[in-house]
Amino acid sequence: MAGTKRELERLRTKPIERNWAMTRMGLGTGVRAAGHVMGNLFRDSAAREDADRAFYNAEAERLVAQLGELKGSVMKAGQMLSLYGQYFMPPEAVDILAQLQDDTDHVGWHIVGPVVDRALGPERMAELEIETRPLAAASLGQVHHARKRGDERPLVAKIRYPGVDEAIDSDIRTIARLLSLSRLVPKDLSLDPVLTEVREMLHREVDYVHECEMLQRFRSLLDGDARFVVPEPLPRYSSSELLVMTYEEGVPVKAADLAEVPEARRVRLAQAALWLFLQELFVWHLVQTDPHFGNYRLRLDPEGGADPDGAQDQWVLLDFGATRSFPPTFVRDYARIVRGALEGEREQVIRGAVGIGLMRAHFPENVKAGFYELTQLITEPFRGGDYDWGASDLPARVSQSIARNALTRHFKIPPREIVFLHRRLAGVFITLARLDVRFDGRPLLEEALSRAEAIE
Repeated sequence: MAGTKRELERLRTKPIERNWAMTRMGLGTGVRAAGHVMGNLFRDSAAREDADRAFYNAEAERLVAQLGELKGSVMKAGQMLSLYGQYFMPPEAVDILAQLQDDTDHVGWHIVGPVVDRALGPERMAELEIETRPLAAASLGQVHHARKRGDERPLVAKIRYPGVDEAIDSDIRTIARLLSLSRLVPKDLSLDPVLTEVREMLHREVDYVHECEMLQRFRSLLDGDARFVVPEPLPRYSSSELLVMTYEEGVPVKAADLAEVPEARRVRLAQAALWLFLQELFVWHLVQTDPHFGNYRLRLDPEGGADPDGAQDQWVLLDFGATRSFPPTFVRDYARIVRGALEGEREQVIRGAVGIGLMRAHFPENVKAGFYELTQLITEPFRGGDYDWGASDLPARVSQSIARNALTRHFKIPPREIVFLHRRLAGVFITLARLDVRFDGRPLLEEALSRAEAIE
């Protein structure tokens, strides 16, 4: 929460200023990396591992602290690159990027206030009351409590930091140089496809007109479904840099005292979370790809309601900036992979993987076998019968399978759709584990899968 963070007095938003700040970071990291490599020449293997760990941990703390003051796309780009980085970076480097949290220091009203004034103009500005102290702050903007004069309905104003949209392209180029200077990326690997995807996603996330449209779209798709709450946007007070919407109360998933919630209610919430993801991908082809716990809240009935299964409990869905659409052909081929894994049909799995560009037909047989083994693991929870999500170590076993079969040597950079889709899928699995439930997810998967399999 913003109340526990510092207030930054200024933002470095000019490209020259930001580039120089990051170049200094890169040069410093490069010098330290060279010294570290030289020192490793005189260490045995055990001492080298300890030194590597200490070096990268220290760099992580230094990098996170410095980037936190820059705000904007650098933080988000680092988070996104950590998703791709597992395919071509050393684990320590991925850890550095993964530590870039989105809950950061906030900035003073003297910085974001002019953004609101510019977006609304005098007439509409006079219709709103916006608290100057933020409710929460992230890397691209911050959120303030608000209210429309004469209307008691609580609102929030999501304000984009000034200049972050203009800095994206420059930030992406500079962070690529930063990675190169710090020797975290193989010299023979082109990051262009990765950077293109990250750039497009960032431009999408800072466009609040896009997010307003996605809010309206999801409100329409979930209309009448009492399991979900989606804020109502107010287009009159919204623009590319300001999004005003209703304030929806809820408890953060991590903060919820789920041990006090009866199992039947937790199962209902878990089934709703899984159903939502399956609908987004296989039916709507429109996926909110950011699984950050901050984008979801639980609205729990304090009395449990008349229904012991918790029919009054709800998911509050927030932040649709990372929503992206998936081509029907991609969804159809992805469904083939899932169906093949469920039915034990290896050739169908391979055909689907080739169809989405994840695999090439000429890949060695051992690679195809390893990939098929991986799909068997990922679909383990859907093989029929209750699955214990809370006790599952599936994510660890998936990582071990990837390493054991050396899949990363053939999947250097996977198709752009896969990385962000699997980010959301992993988030769903983590959420179900947090709810600590047992249930059979196969019926939910079958219903959604059948819709995708019908795509021509």
